[in-house]
Amino acid sequence: MNIRDEKRTDEEAIFTMTAAAFENMPYSRQTEPYIVNALRAAGALTISLVAEIDGEVVGHVAFSPVEISDGSRNWYTLGPVSVAPAFQNRGVGGALIIEGLAKLKSLGAEGCLLVGDPAYYTRFNFRNDHDMHIEGVPPENLLVLPFHGRTPKGAVTIHEGFFATS
Repeated sequence: MNIRDEKRTDEEAIFTMTAAAFENMPYSRQTEPYIVNALRAAGALTISLVAEIDGEVVGHVAFSPVEISDGSRNWYTLGPVSVAPAFQNRGVGGALIIEGLAKLKSLGAEGCLLVGDPAYYTRFNFRNDHDMHIEGVPPENLLVLPFHGRTPKGAVTIHEGFFATS
């Protein structure tokens, strides 16, 4: 498996693979490929990595900046992360997340947050922090990973691209 930065020629493969990855997920509204496109179009993909096997894009992860009401800077959100159905449960998503977090740290990020399943993301040291919130998101699904110890407090505003539906 090769993990690398997204190239322009990957956009269609990322869209198709992301749609397939979320097609049968009960918690998904199947908008993830549109979210990635909206973040890309807005220039909000700070990091966009693909995993490829034998030249085929089989996974993707995106990181984009967030705003936090306490004024904290250099925080990002992870997501969406997607893996082609035939390659799920084989470590592709985890490898993308680990590589993406390392890249965020190298850019001087203060931390990363996400909305997701604690049972999965705690293995990457994400944890619940009830001092942060996103409107409409259950507190148990907002997970944070501070890189330098300090966790912000307050409301998190994610990029408007996360509300894309087409």
